[in-house]
Amino acid sequence: MTAVERSAAVAAPARAARQSVERRVLVIRIVTIALLAGCWEALARSGLLYQGVVPSFVLIVPALIDLLTAPMLYRHLWVTTGEVLSGLAIATALAVPLGILFGARRFLGRVVSPYVNALATTPKIVFLPIVMLLVGIGPESKIALGALSAFFPVVLSTAAGVQHVSLVHLNVGRSFNLTIWQMVRKIYLPSLVQPILTGLRLGLGVAIIGVLLGEIKLSNAGLGFLANDYYNLYRIPHLYAVLILIFALAVAANALMGLVAKKLGSQAPDAPR
Repeated sequence: MTAVERSAAVAAPARAARQSVERRVLVIRIVTIALLAGCWEALARSGLLYQGVVPSFVLIVPALIDLLTAPMLYRHLWVTTGEVLSGLAIATALAVPLGILFGARRFLGRVVSPYVNALATTPKIVFLPIVMLLVGIGPESKIALGALSAFFPVVLSTAAGVQHVSLVHLNVGRSFNLTIWQMVRKIYLPSLVQPILTGLRLGLGVAIIGVLLGEIKLSNAGLGFLANDYYNLYRIPHLYAVLILIFALAVAANALMGLVAKKLGSQAPDAPR
């Protein structure tokens, strides 16, 4: 038996075990969703709550189909998607450099840490009046609120990741007299792929929340506005249809970022070049 055959023989049981675990996890997830749907339907039909508060799937599914086939949905979806991605991009552009700075300069990191941590836990909706005064009430205010929400997970995750950058790599960079920019590009960024992507995944979730809250409070377009409009019209099945769509899109975006993180993580260099 060649070395390649021996390696394949050793790897096969591990691969089979991993696939078995993944299948069990998938089955548990499907069963969990089915149980939750069953509990929802039972509650809807029980009459324990005010009629319409928890509508049956008999009403929600047609509302969801009606929503997906309505051309106006995609205009609102485009607005919300643009605001979320713009906010996330702005947050990333600001948070990654600052996270590297706070992590690399330990004294500075200790100085700003209490303020960053305090602001990170503050509900960002309280800043909406200030944001509106600064940038107006148009899409810019929702983008700003999304950026503000996403900034803190990214900066905290990046700063924490800097603490785990290999000292060997840093010493190699210093021994070659690399400039600050070269240290960032060749050592810090390759080592921070996973922490940054983790921060982005967390930031995406809170950016969506920030944008939707802004759209609900003051907007004439977007999924948040659409949900609020259905609520005001008491079209509750359509309201839940919008919420299901938002949840599905958020899950899909998070899964996509997870795949990207996995792929980039497997390609990340072990040492600076």
